[in-house]
Amino acid sequence: MPRDGFGREIDYLRFSLTDHCNLRCVYCMPESGLRFLPPGDLLTAAEIEQVGRAAVSVGFRKFRLTGGEPTLRADLTEIVTRLARIPGAGDLSMTTNAILLPRLAAELRAAGLRRVNIHVDTLDPARLATVMRWGSLADIWAGIEAAEAAGFAPIKLNVVVVRGFNEDDVVALAALTRERPWHVRFIETMPFGTGETQTVARGGLVRNTQTRSRIETALGPLSPLPGTDPSDEARNYRLAGAAGVVGFISPVSEPYCGTCNRMRLTADGRFHLCLLNDDEVDVRATLRRGGSLDEVAAILLRAIAHKPVGHRLAAGHSTEDRQMFQIGG
Repeated sequence: MPRDGFGREIDYLRFSLTDHCNLRCVYCMPESGLRFLPPGDLLTAAEIEQVGRAAVSVGFRKFRLTGGEPTLRADLTEIVTRLARIPGAGDLSMTTNAILLPRLAAELRAAGLRRVNIHVDTLDPARLATVMRWGSLADIWAGIEAAEAAGFAPIKLNVVVVRGFNEDDVVALAALTRERPWHVRFIETMPFGTGETQTVARGGLVRNTQTRSRIETALGPLSPLPGTDPSDEARNYRLAGAAGVVGFISPVSEPYCGTCNRMRLTADGRFHLCLLNDDEVDVRATLRRGGSLDEVAAILLRAIAHKPVGHRLAAGHSTEDRQMFQIGG
């Protein structure tokens, strides 16, 4: 398993498949003025597979598909099939808003996808239209049900908490875990790039200590879940007698950089070394000139060696070149 310059084992690769999305969440994408990658700039399914094979050859065991919204890729099932069949590949999961899962979930499960994380910021239909924009709770809920019917488990619901939009909705979301074996994870806003979305993310930060306090006041104490993987970005708890898990992902107030095991590949073929930094290493050029598996692996190892110790949000630094939807979660 490869280690970076700070001794962290890096074995988890997140593939961004596109910078397009069918939602416009207020902290992620503006509704207008966007410029997207030309289709020819996106890595093909075969190129994604080659990176996956190179990653496994140096010790990676875990893959996640992200976006933008990955279900907008017409060749998504082919990508899943190619990655799932790599000898030695382990967990293969996807982060999605679930809107297209009613017609895709069973197909993706059969192709080898194992788990899904689904983004939903509130159970209130009117507020969802305000914070996530362009989507409806009915559409997302239908996707959640389709994922469960297809056999994905555990279902993980990702909730970005934004002051002034949905901080009052965390109790209802956490309460889902009482009866359902789902993981509901509350995520602090992260400021990416520049412009209106960064302003919302910075001004809308709700620290997870506040979110946890709100949940415990309404629903009772949360007990830490034993045996949590130290590289898991979520700190996991359970309500008394609950079937599911309540998690808190706190990149701003409680950074977990010291146990980070992740590398990211952007949709246009660059290893993005840290979610909240701009440093990248290009691999697309090597892929498109017919570079070998060993050459791709060498580029990945070089990227790992240059991975920074962590983000610098506390000093006021974040990405300038890319927005969240251009990197993936």
